[in-house]
Amino acid sequence: MSAERVPRGIDPTRAHPARRYNYWLGGKDNFAVDRESAEILASAFPTIRLSALENRRFLQRAVRYLAAEAGIRQFLDIGAGLPSAGNVHEIAQGVAPESRVVYVDNDPIVLVHARALLNSSPEGATAYVDADLREPEKILGAPELAETLDLSRPTALILVATMHFITEEEDAYGLLGRLREVLAPGSHIVMTHATLDYLSPERGAEVTEADKKSGVTFQMRTTREFARFFEGLDLVEPGITSVVDWRPDVPPEQRPAVEDVSMLCAVARVP
Repeated sequence: MSAERVPRGIDPTRAHPARRYNYWLGGKDNFAVDRESAEILASAFPTIRLSALENRRFLQRAVRYLAAEAGIRQFLDIGAGLPSAGNVHEIAQGVAPESRVVYVDNDPIVLVHARALLNSSPEGATAYVDADLREPEKILGAPELAETLDLSRPTALILVATMHFITEEEDAYGLLGRLREVLAPGSHIVMTHATLDYLSPERGAEVTEADKKSGVTFQMRTTREFARFFEGLDLVEPGITSVVDWRPDVPPEQRPAVEDVSMLCAVARVP
């Protein structure tokens, strides 16, 4: 991406998670700093692109489950990232055209491309909120959200590859708690999170060191720490697992090894 095309509000000298993820997924909406950050991580975890792809595939399976089996018709996707094949509204509206989706992200480049996220079916609706997960009141108070979703009805809160950018100092559990408290009974929370649990201590140390050098704040969590996000919720089978193993649509021999993906996931229902 050339300097002439840098949208207002972007610092092209600092890596951003959405643009780095875009690079791993094969997109072109990223800067040299994002690619450099991505390659630093890849030097310690060479299968990082596979991890991003499997994370995306999990998201699509989870949304399909929510729309087809759980009857969810409202989706709030925080940390949506840049548009890619199989966006939430495309999957949900493919099952139920009346589905309504609100996307949230804090990268101005995502805002520039938001038109692709707003290509709703006539029966449904999509909207975009320019906000940060660290600002839950801004998200919940956004007129775009109020015009699109009725939070008194079941809603899916999607936090895919997002919470690992929130540190303990930023109160990750408290932020989720604030969002969770506005969800109606029957709502669902969908989350994925990077972990070192599948890696050897030596490999984990290498990945942690690469994270520190990558220029993006990042916090790995153990399975036990990840489970804290779902206390008081009803986990959907198979519960907390690798994204590779959550309701897979391919046989075991066609799935990557969990250590090559190193990503936890869960879908849980609000009682």
